[in-house]
Amino acid sequence: MSLFGQDRSFLHALPAADRRSLLAEGARRVYAPGEVMIRERDTSAYVLALLTGWSVVSVGTERGSRLILALRGAGEVVGDLAAVDRRPRSASVTALGTVEVVAVSGDRFRRFLAARPHATSLIMRQLATRLRSADVERRALASETVLQRLAARLVELAERAGRRAETGTVLELPLPQHDLAAAIGATREAVAKALRLLREQDVVRTANRTVVVLDMRVLVLLAEGRARPGGNPADESPPGV
Repeated sequence: MSLFGQDRSFLHALPAADRRSLLAEGARRVYAPGEVMIRERDTSAYVLALLTGWSVVSVGTERGSRLILALRGAGEVVGDLAAVDRRPRSASVTALGTVEVVAVSGDRFRRFLAARPHATSLIMRQLATRLRSADVERRALASETVLQRLAARLVELAERAGRRAETGTVLELPLPQHDLAAAIGATREAVAKALRLLREQDVVRTANRTVVVLDMRVLVLLAEGRARPGGNPADESPPGV
């Protein structure tokens, strides 16, 4: 399961001339931390090309909570599905920090794609990647423990947005516990318990929205279901949380 998109973002995969053309079609805007950029079920169709910062893609649940589907950063586009199929928004997008974007109308984005088959292919590949990721996510929710899913998320965050320090890898996207829970489809209480287990075994250290991965090897083994805190790394039957 993955919170992130493809290794090479849509904007960065475009030829330079096409990238400039797309950005020239829209207007720049800055979103404040926590501001909703796109709202689920809204009928708008604009596309946002992210220039700086990170955003969170999420959906509401029947219980009134939210499930985080993805994190989107600089070079990526959000809102493209509604622009292409002209249906209501399938998810909300919220600024994680300050986010600078270029907003392009749905009509202009569709015209841009129609004139550039390569760009259309990139969008189709992006949509296919997201669909495959959703399939993996459903399997993980059905078969993996909270501890295993949390470990996998932390490994991914460390690899994609981590900063090396003397004591370990500092996560550059400090998500609060309720967001970590929303990112793995678990309760905040279950995530707090799993984090406590990881802290007790010196796998991670947490403080004030900061997570430092101290032992990446053990965390990877936990994510793969091949270890448990305090147990034998070869143990392939970790307990549930």
